[in-house]
Amino acid sequence: MPTKVDQRERTRAEILRIATRRFAEEGYADVALEGLVAEAGLTRGALYHHFGSKRGVFEAVVESAQAGVAEAVERAASGHDEVVDDFLAGCRAFLEASLSPAVRRILLVDGPAVLGWDAWRDGDLETSARLLDVGVGELADAGVIDRRALGTVATMISGALNEVALANATALDPAAGIDEAVDVLRRLLTGLSPSRAK
Repeated sequence: MPTKVDQRERTRAEILRIATRRFAEEGYADVALEGLVAEAGLTRGALYHHFGSKRGVFEAVVESAQAGVAEAVERAASGHDEVVDDFLAGCRAFLEASLSPAVRRILLVDGPAVLGWDAWRDGDLETSARLLDVGVGELADAGVIDRRALGTVATMISGALNEVALANATALDPAAGIDEAVDVLRRLLTGLSPSRAK
């Protein structure tokens, strides 16, 4: 027999599942709470109990999407013979995850607009940006890149990956765009090697 805690968790998960799909398909502005709770077979009161508001639901959806992307990146960024291959595999995983309508619309388009840059960035710093910082540090530790300005290097790579992800979302051949971006990033890292530092 399920407990009340189990039932609450199932209800919360169902709301998040439906909300994620609707926010991805319709965008934040066009999602009405009435339609969301009707699809979930719940009342507005149940939604408010779990999330407090439409924005609260969206915040939870963004948090879940950020965690999902970070998990994909972590899985991809390990097990290769070279640290640079781990790093590039993680970057590729981010770009591939960003082809998902949920990730693109929720994280890259509506997330910063609805939550505000600072709130969105805080979540990003805890997930993808944290992994990028770790990866850049590992590249420096392995002697692949120079140790100078690692924070700036990570920030620039993050910005570039986000822009590529947005561009790929409407590209005719997004897979080719990902291949090209990873190749360019590999060449950029070569330019940051300690032997080229002045």
